[in-house]
Amino acid sequence: METEPGTIAKSNVVLDVKPWDDETDMKVMEEHVRTIEMDGLRWGASKLVPLAYGIKKLQIVCVVEDEKVSIDELSEKISEFEDFVQSVDVAAFQKI
Repeated sequence: METEPGTIAKSNVVLDVKPWDDETDMKVMEEHVRTIEMDGLRWGASKLVPLAYGIKKLQIVCVVEDEKVSIDELSEKISEFEDFVQSVDVAAFQKI
């Protein structure tokens, strides 16, 4: 799919960020995630979604410029908050 000259290809991405356990401070975890800055990355809405056994995951939306932001690299950066983050998964990925 070719994009017209001058248009910037972007994607809307929903990430599932899973904590280690129900003791993890989800508010602090989200604050850490939102400190990540990359050229072409814009954070959006987030919510906590129940997983199991009282554990919730952080579901957070971001818009990325496809040319500038690698989702794999972004996931790695989020995973570096290893005191909080057990895993990061792409829940949804949509070109906009």
